[in-house]
Amino acid sequence: MDKSEKRFERDIEAFLISPQGGYTQFNGQDADGNWVHNRQHDVARCIYMDVLCEFIAKTQPKEWAKYTRYYGEKAEEKLYHRLETTIANQGLLFVLRNGIEDMGCKLRVCYFKPESGLNPEAVERYEANILGCTRQFRYSTANTNTIDMVLSVNGIPVVALELKNQLTGQDCACAMDQYKSDRSSKEFAFRLNHRFLVYFAVDLYEVWMTTRLEDGNTRFMPFNQGSNGAGVSGGAGNPVNPDGYGTSYLWEEVLQRDSLLDLIHRFISYVKEKEEVVKNGVPKIVTKEKMIFPRYHQYDVVRKVLADVKQNGPGKNYLIQHSAGSGKSNSIAWIAYRLAAVHDDQDNSIFDSIIVVTNRVVLDSQLQDTINSFEHQHGKPSTTRRTPTHWHRPSTTKSALSSAPSRNSFLPRRIWKRSVDGSLRSSSTKPIRDRTAKVQNLSAAV
Repeated sequence: MDKSEKRFERDIEAFLISPQGGYTQFNGQDADGNWVHNRQHDVARCIYMDVLCEFIAKTQPKEWAKYTRYYGEKAEEKLYHRLETTIANQGLLFVLRNGIEDMGCKLRVCYFKPESGLNPEAVERYEANILGCTRQFRYSTANTNTIDMVLSVNGIPVVALELKNQLTGQDCACAMDQYKSDRSSKEFAFRLNHRFLVYFAVDLYEVWMTTRLEDGNTRFMPFNQGSNGAGVSGGAGNPVNPDGYGTSYLWEEVLQRDSLLDLIHRFISYVKEKEEVVKNGVPKIVTKEKMIFPRYHQYDVVRKVLADVKQNGPGKNYLIQHSAGSGKSNSIAWIAYRLAAVHDDQDNSIFDSIIVVTNRVVLDSQLQDTINSFEHQHGKPSTTRRTPTHWHRPSTTKSALSSAPSRNSFLPRRIWKRSVDGSLRSSSTKPIRDRTAKVQNLSAAV
């Protein structure tokens, strides 16, 4: 029996490049263990430019024809420089969601799954995305180090996985140490929001993740289901999987083609936060940037709520329990954002308005910032920057719809309405008592 780390890699790769996984094998092994090299990336630039050009030519033939007419044989090189400039200015997440523009040509580098099937062209473009799986991905010309496995979207690397196997005396703690000691944050490939959006440390039993490499200061978070499975009280880690690896949910569920594109489209967010620091006795406001990738419990609960809403429609209540510091503001924002565009099996929009009720002004601001970081288009929510001026004083914080006044609780609430053009816009804050019926009829209590 092969107990090596390479066997672990091969088993993960086998699922990802299967029809269920949805990936194309760029560099890896076949069923007989022979190495296969189908694509070669530019190590210095950390990208598969031939894959990106192939995707653009297939999905946007008119724009690509115009682009190549203008630049001729230099089209690929010019495309890379425009791509790199836009990423440097706006970040990779922005480029994946919005594309780039050069010489009047608007080029998308990724297409996301439409909420409904009413537009066959949108569905066809989504299916044309090329998701690649590469094993032993070299990321620098300064050394020969490689990442165990890299997943890319249309040639752009977005997910890195370092894999360890307890049967060879290593675990995910060794993978985290490898990121900290052997993956320098100064490398071009490891700049924040430049290439990789998330880094996973994986072994047979646990998964940990980070979105930013900071050498020895890199902070990893657990990405486990819990000892009794997702949504069930228990301890740390993952339940025993009688049918395979205890961490197989990562590649079979989270990193599966449709799921990864969904994560990029509607979950991952890039935020800038202002923080006061004191240096030499002098307070100073600094801006910190960070990439937010959902923890597994957040990813799981959002998908469960959406699935239930699609099946049962509006009118049900859901209680989601979050411990302190576990990311409830992000969970609320993700659910609100997704409910704003959810459709039933007949491609009809389920909700007309999404109402978010919070009991803290700080949380209200966090929700606005999170939602503002998502892609905005028709049928998606947006927020205003007005400070809430109308307040309702409920008798207790548990009863947001109570009409009895209290001196201790203030609940701002924000309403997203569908406007004439089909987009969702945030209205100014109004007393909750004015729209109690609308809250009950059009929102899911989360």
